[in-house]
Amino acid sequence: MIEPEITERVEKRIRSLVPDMIEMQKVLCAARAVGPENGGEGEHLKAEKLRAMVEPLQPAECLSLDAPDSRVPSGVRPNRLYRFSGRGRGRTTVWILSHLDVVPPGDLNLWRGDPFQASVEEGWIYGRGVEDNQQAMVASIAAVRALREEGIVPTSDVGLAFVSDEETGSRLGLGYVLEMRPDLFSTDDLILVPDASGLEGAMIEVTEKSVLWLRFHVRGQQCHASRPDQGRNAARAAAHMIVALDGLGERFGRKDPLFGEIPASTFEPTKREANVPNINTIPGEDVFYLDARVLPDYPLEEVIDAAKALLQPIAGRFGVSLEIAAAQSVQAPPPTPVDSPIVHALKQAIARVYGLEGEPMGIGGGTVAALFRQRGLAAAVWSRTAETAHAPNERCSIEFMTGDACVMAHLMLQEHF
Repeated sequence: MIEPEITERVEKRIRSLVPDMIEMQKVLCAARAVGPENGGEGEHLKAEKLRAMVEPLQPAECLSLDAPDSRVPSGVRPNRLYRFSGRGRGRTTVWILSHLDVVPPGDLNLWRGDPFQASVEEGWIYGRGVEDNQQAMVASIAAVRALREEGIVPTSDVGLAFVSDEETGSRLGLGYVLEMRPDLFSTDDLILVPDASGLEGAMIEVTEKSVLWLRFHVRGQQCHASRPDQGRNAARAAAHMIVALDGLGERFGRKDPLFGEIPASTFEPTKREANVPNINTIPGEDVFYLDARVLPDYPLEEVIDAAKALLQPIAGRFGVSLEIAAAQSVQAPPPTPVDSPIVHALKQAIARVYGLEGEPMGIGGGTVAALFRQRGLAAAVWSRTAETAHAPNERCSIEFMTGDACVMAHLMLQEHF
């Protein structure tokens, strides 16, 4: 149990750092870390800005695991890890991992100003990336700085990891780090990914649904719409197939209360490609897609097989052929146990800072925590956010950012080893 006097000192110190935290947000926002897939130059500049913020805190270890990428001017996608020594001499580490890259701003007319020039108004910081994921970066640095300035050395080591490529799959980010240096992380470590929670800050994400995007290509015979007898209408067949896919919800109908308001798998038809340009032609081809978010205990191969079983009879009835391909298939790993040390520690920290009971839950989206879980490493996702990531006028609450830093500091201090 942490002495109340210690936590009060640290929290007071963090609040004194708010002006510096706001300035850090402005500096990081101006370092446009858009990936090459979206026409950007990558994360190198932001990584260098962060280095200038972290190194004065005198980390015991500074590690660069930069992934080669010829598409960006620097030639690399930076992954930077900093470790601060605790009294336990490296036996365990509290890791806080945030990501460097941001998504493009989109329509500039929807923004109140330049998205890459952060502005402050009535307790909010506005700008691309200020919430996703600079809030976490700044909070984690402030937490370490507060401990250092108060002369407090925690039992465990503290690691701050800043990785690239999260917005486009993490292959050159955390995926690269784990491939190059799997020894950096231990099953005894506490791993926090501060990249999701919500306005209240009680949700602790411990599991994710598998993601399966299926592409269905229906081929029939094009003809004039006045002579349907001369063709095979791919659009009509596709419409019946889309309705038939509702059967997946029945076939994979198990519910898991960890996933809250949407406890079951979901199967939603989404995109449909253009077929013919004019109204009076029956299309000979039709392509549509399904976005499936599947509970992690269902193998995705079973979902694909079930989709084929549902649709092939329809293809035969309409005399069309059908090809099914996975545009994306990500099998979710087993959840982080709800009684794991990281969940227990987060619950204590959230209770201390916010007076709330942390609630382990699952989400339908994906985070880099899945990459840790795939390797048997218990990771939890938590932060208190305004949920404006990727939106115009993305904003970060200064209060939430400060609270995140207090929770992170509390996590670093807990004597749970």
